[in-house]
Amino acid sequence: MARSSVGDRHQQPYAVEYRIRTKLGEEKWLREHGYGVFNAKGQLLSLEGFIADVTDRKQTEEGLRQAEVKYRTIENITHRKQAELELHRRDALLRGVAEATNYLLTHPEFNLAIPEVLAILGQASGADRIYLYENHPHPETGEIAMSMRFEWTQESIEPTLNKPHWQNLPYRAFGMTRWYEAFLQGRSVGGVVREFPAAEREFLSRDGILAILMVPVFVDGGCWGYIGFDECTTEHHWSASEESILVAIAASIGAAIKRQRTEQQMRYHAFHDALTGLPNRSWFNQCLLQAIAYAHHTGELLAVMFLDLDRFKAINDTLGHAMGDRLLKQATARLNDCLRQEDTIARWGGDEFTLILPALRSPEDVARIAQRISNVLKPAFYLDGHELHVTSSIGIALYPYNGTDAQTLLKNADAALHCVKAQGRNNFQFYNVTINPQANELLALDNRLYEALERDEFVIHYQPQVNIITGQVTQMEALLRWQHPERGLISPNTFIPLAEENGLIVPIGDWVLRSACAQNRAWQDAGLSPIRVAVNLSARQFEQPTLVDRVAQILHETRLNPNFLELEITETAAMRNVDFTIDTLCRLRAMGIRIAIDDFGTGYSSLSYLKQFPIHMLKIDQSFIRDLAENPKNTAIITAIIALAQGLELDVVAEGVETSEQVEKLRSLNCLEIQGHWFSRAIKAQAIAKVLRQA
Repeated sequence: MARSSVGDRHQQPYAVEYRIRTKLGEEKWLREHGYGVFNAKGQLLSLEGFIADVTDRKQTEEGLRQAEVKYRTIENITHRKQAELELHRRDALLRGVAEATNYLLTHPEFNLAIPEVLAILGQASGADRIYLYENHPHPETGEIAMSMRFEWTQESIEPTLNKPHWQNLPYRAFGMTRWYEAFLQGRSVGGVVREFPAAEREFLSRDGILAILMVPVFVDGGCWGYIGFDECTTEHHWSASEESILVAIAASIGAAIKRQRTEQQMRYHAFHDALTGLPNRSWFNQCLLQAIAYAHHTGELLAVMFLDLDRFKAINDTLGHAMGDRLLKQATARLNDCLRQEDTIARWGGDEFTLILPALRSPEDVARIAQRISNVLKPAFYLDGHELHVTSSIGIALYPYNGTDAQTLLKNADAALHCVKAQGRNNFQFYNVTINPQANELLALDNRLYEALERDEFVIHYQPQVNIITGQVTQMEALLRWQHPERGLISPNTFIPLAEENGLIVPIGDWVLRSACAQNRAWQDAGLSPIRVAVNLSARQFEQPTLVDRVAQILHETRLNPNFLELEITETAAMRNVDFTIDTLCRLRAMGIRIAIDDFGTGYSSLSYLKQFPIHMLKIDQSFIRDLAENPKNTAIITAIIALAQGLELDVVAEGVETSEQVEKLRSLNCLEIQGHWFSRAIKAQAIAKVLRQA
């Protein structure tokens, strides 16, 4: 056993700990505590005290020491890893901000670019939700409020853009005044939500937000809004360096908004009159081209007007240009107030205005609007003590009667205006159709249409639809013709638009439906093979609230099984009132009637609505078939329509097929049902009976 060293010579107590090894080879720790006993000469006589086994304590202390070393090692590694992760996240954020800024610079349309910018930032930052808010006056109270304009979320996070509590949100009313005050001072707001004031915490918790950072966006020195970053899965603390990086993208967004405002202002000034704020001649010409195209597609009446302010030149010359300018502004305000929302008015130059009146049903509608314009300008204008009176001269040209292109319509409206002026002004005048033989003929046909139905001058021809594999006739389409006693057979392209405009299309449509159903029943009663007949419904006929009851009545009276009737409507008619369309088609389909969308590909249907329509068939418009062999784009469109029909489990028919080349091309595209002159023209009912006997 090892001996301990003795306490000092001054007889002070001692305490030592030492390690020994026993005879059995075990290692022990001992603690010795005592004092020395000395004689008179100061010589050590003995040691007195005690020795204790402290092995367990020493082992515990050693274990704690090693644990401390291990903990410090792990802590150092963790701190290093965390620093590396933060550095990596910061670098990723820097790259994301650079990419997002570049995207903003290279994509001038802000509203189209910002969703991609938020997505880039989301991937780079790891945030769960990123959004852009705009400050604005509350629509009711006028106090400052915020509304979410754009949002990006991770796939697992619920979007909030359409939630009402994030729109028109007053800062003050929801206890978030400190946010707005911070934004005004250019400071960000952020942190862990559970540490926020109670009102803010409660509000943010609605959408599961655990941590948030909101960085103000400034435009022209004012606080436009802010960009926000939500964490919904972790309580992430945004570092100062990360925040400074995000301040940079907020600045880029502000610059992009300013650039867009500047471009919009430049575009506005390029197409608007500086004095009145009305569209100028350039913008009017573009609008007119679009209006003509739409009127051509819908078959609706379109009016073009030239308007002059009578006596304006005398007022301008007498009272000066400043007074004349003020008069023009007040006249413009009156004109705007009396027009429909869909109408367009432009300043053509001087005291001359041009107007586009779309979606009209008759010339009488145009006359009523022209009279309203004349009336609104007649009351006196009071300017600086002057009582000023002006009237208007208006020339009117109608599409398609007075022209089918912009130049002709404007020329004829201007000619009508000069006619009004020559006859004393203060009136309106339609273009004189007697100088236009075609327009004169249309007017005569319009007048005769009223008698044609009563005199039984309408006839129905039937055109078969055929399967090009089997050669079997699958159904017939009823096509209206006008057997005019003097002019012979008149194409529906000529008289149907007239009937649409004067309202006769509804009774004519009822006649076609009844006649087709009665003829089909007659074929069946004669022992011919039962076959389905398709009947077109005009837009106005389809919009009749009594349509379903009317169809049911006709089927009952003609004793035709609804399974042998198909009703066709155009895309445009279907999209006018989607809810009405769905309800009406569901009721018709419930009766057993088949539904087809006619002229598919030429309208404006939304695919999201198309899948909701209870239809059976798509009919590919003949405009895509006409030059199918020469135009690869038409092939692509037809391929897409066929794929769409197959995906929605709909039948598909190609209209206007005239050549064997078209048939073979359609066969290769897997469009197996066709209609057109290649198989048969539209023929009389008597000739169809022969076709049915061969079926």
